[in-house]
Amino acid sequence: MSWQHLVFCRAMVDRAAHRRGDAAWLAEAWPGARVLVVGPRGEVLVSGGDESPKLALLPSADVPEGERLFLGADGERAYFAIAGDLPDVEGAHPEQLRTVGDRLDAYDQALLAEAIGLVNWRRSYLYSPMTGARLVPQSAGWELAAEDGSGVIWPRTNPAIIVLVHDGVPGGEGQCLLTRQPNWPAGRYSCVAGFVEPGESAEAAVHREVFEETGVEIREVSYVASQPWPVPASLMLGFTALGDPSQPVVVGEDELEDARWFTRARLLGPDSPLGPSPVSISHHLITAWRDASG
Repeated sequence: MSWQHLVFCRAMVDRAAHRRGDAAWLAEAWPGARVLVVGPRGEVLVSGGDESPKLALLPSADVPEGERLFLGADGERAYFAIAGDLPDVEGAHPEQLRTVGDRLDAYDQALLAEAIGLVNWRRSYLYSPMTGARLVPQSAGWELAAEDGSGVIWPRTNPAIIVLVHDGVPGGEGQCLLTRQPNWPAGRYSCVAGFVEPGESAEAAVHREVFEETGVEIREVSYVASQPWPVPASLMLGFTALGDPSQPVVVGEDELEDARWFTRARLLGPDSPLGPSPVSISHHLITAWRDASG
């Protein structure tokens, strides 16, 4: 599986980090900028049909007042995000990242992931975790300085692993291990996932999470690709690993409702369980294994 096929990974906006501290350039760029407004629940405006939606990037004169979060530049045009109520725009409607992310073009995907991640961080950090002092934004929203001078905070990204465990058997009888959380839609199964803990490597986290959630011991852990997941602030590190379906599956009931092995033939058949959203790396891990010839 190529990382270039993953949502949010195929094209990078020029974030032009050297401009973040240039107040004069940012002020001059604002009148001609295009702005993505992010609503209170992370929703954004999208125009166009269901097959080819586009982010509704608005002229700066048409957006609500708010902190200007600089996303980057394309030539002379700057892009910003603002958190606030979505304005009424003819031909546009609100969508969530999960529902529209995989249908946007690569450039819009990159802008959306950056904007959602930055807005979520800004909404989460209002006071210094060290002293409780109010945090003041600087560097076009990419830094927060404590009013008492105690320090500066930068955006945080939490590493998390997600792994497709399979038995290495080719053809329709090959099996993979999928899990289900109780709050998911009926019939949905996905990969084992979890956060990397302090002092732990990503590979060690793969072993630990699979065993904690399913009781299955794994081997031959292989890194595949990463995907930014800005809801709220994760970097998903995708892996595959080998496991033995003859091992008993012991569900970690604190997090899961079910865990079981599925054959490749079943995932290709009409009674396949509901899989994860195409926007997620878990979808690509599962489908890449399912569609493999052997």
